[in-house]
Amino acid sequence: MLFPGIDVRVEGVCDSSGVLVVEAVSTARPGRCPNCRKQARRVHSTYLRTLDERPLGSRRVIVRLWVRRYFCDRKSCSRTTFVEQVPGLSTRYRCSSTGLADWLRSIAIELGGRPAARLCRRLRLTVGRTRLLRLLTAPAVLDRAPRVLGVDEFAFRKGCTYGTVLVDVEVGRVVDVLPDRTSETFAAWLTEHPGAGISCRDRATACTKAVKEAAPHALEVADRWHLLRNLSAAVEKTRHQHRDCLRKHTNEETVTEVPEPPPMLLPPAEPPRTQIIERTRHRYEDIHRLLEKRWTISAIARRLNLDRKTVRHFRDTDLDELLASAHDRRPNGVLEPFKAYLNARFTEAQGQVSGTRLFLEIQARGYRGSRQVVRKHLAALRADTAEPIRADIPSPRKTISWIMRPRETLTESQDERLLQVRLACPDITRAFDLARAFADLVRHRHGFLLLEWIRQAEQDAPKQMQGFAGLLRQDLDAVTAGLTLPWSSGVVEGNVNRVKTLKRAMYGRASFSLLRTRVLIRP
Repeated sequence: MLFPGIDVRVEGVCDSSGVLVVEAVSTARPGRCPNCRKQARRVHSTYLRTLDERPLGSRRVIVRLWVRRYFCDRKSCSRTTFVEQVPGLSTRYRCSSTGLADWLRSIAIELGGRPAARLCRRLRLTVGRTRLLRLLTAPAVLDRAPRVLGVDEFAFRKGCTYGTVLVDVEVGRVVDVLPDRTSETFAAWLTEHPGAGISCRDRATACTKAVKEAAPHALEVADRWHLLRNLSAAVEKTRHQHRDCLRKHTNEETVTEVPEPPPMLLPPAEPPRTQIIERTRHRYEDIHRLLEKRWTISAIARRLNLDRKTVRHFRDTDLDELLASAHDRRPNGVLEPFKAYLNARFTEAQGQVSGTRLFLEIQARGYRGSRQVVRKHLAALRADTAEPIRADIPSPRKTISWIMRPRETLTESQDERLLQVRLACPDITRAFDLARAFADLVRHRHGFLLLEWIRQAEQDAPKQMQGFAGLLRQDLDAVTAGLTLPWSSGVVEGNVNRVKTLKRAMYGRASFSLLRTRVLIRP
């Protein structure tokens, strides 16, 4: 029952302070010399080994195993004697049984060092984190690269240092992990591991340079998701550039539909002094003041407790555009749909109206907010400090989602609101038409129509869409393959997420070699 299928004979079992001690003797056939593999015939001596075994219930188990030492009778062998190993129970230089070592290795693969050690203590296994990590050994990398090789980068420290993960796309398994993302390192790996026929990548130029240098016959495939992401960014920039046209068109439509009396509109001369507007203005001034003193982006980020991307965004963007974006990002709130009615009632009563009465009226119309919000808005109307009624304009992300989705999946209201956005400006209409056409190319994988799409975009498209088309022309072969072949970097992105999970759990207190080992070992 304790050692099924193992060549040992149990001599006795005793309970010593909650620990089961099992006395056993090896009954296996004489072993072979580990050097020359000659089977032994003569016994030199016997000695006692102490092995930790898997716990039995809540009790720790220790095996006191008597094993034999044999002579090696081959004169040419450098080894005079050797100790037998019991298959399934003992291995050389190990103080734990084979079954317990498998347990510990599985726990170390899943949890790493300290978390695995804490779990082992709960399971009554006496093992430390260092011993657990020593059980992990990276599997050997194949001599040849997989036929379909996926490449992507991941961050050791975001914005500073990066690594590269290589994935067999057909199998979905990580092949190797590189310590940086330079083209030289990747090209050296491709030279040492030939055989890649297809390379799936994002829009990174380092991968392209390495593939053309070390594997010129490999076909590069640009990832479709990254293409759509770049397209969405171009459409969003176009929409942001023409936001005044969109707001003007929406306000005109709103004025014609509001019944008498018309709502009170108080257009301010400048963006309202809201908290987010003031924070944006002060942050812009602080960043540019430090930039004038020749501070680096990292130093400014540490001084102002900001992310480096935020500092870079404030450095490269005009203040007017930042203020407009901050004004557009303000949440509507629960009162926003009822402000037109409140302003109309306030104008009709010439300011002599009860806040409680208006609260009850809009509550009957579906208002679910508090009474205090209504009172604050009425106070702002009496002081002539109320903000104008914001036009109901769909957000850029929502608009782009409507464009990228198939037309038959849109509801009637979504289709109507998208039509209103299209009618606001010819440039927005053209950008939306090109984006929808490109999304259809991606969805149906009609790569043979890509060149014609690029020509149309370069002729009469907005500036941002022309820039996107120019990037596609520079990487025409890889993009055409991405819109034609079924391969993509989806499997690679999934493995990158797994790498991030492992890295965040242990990389700050470990080395790259340990991270690479845990990534390559599959449970």
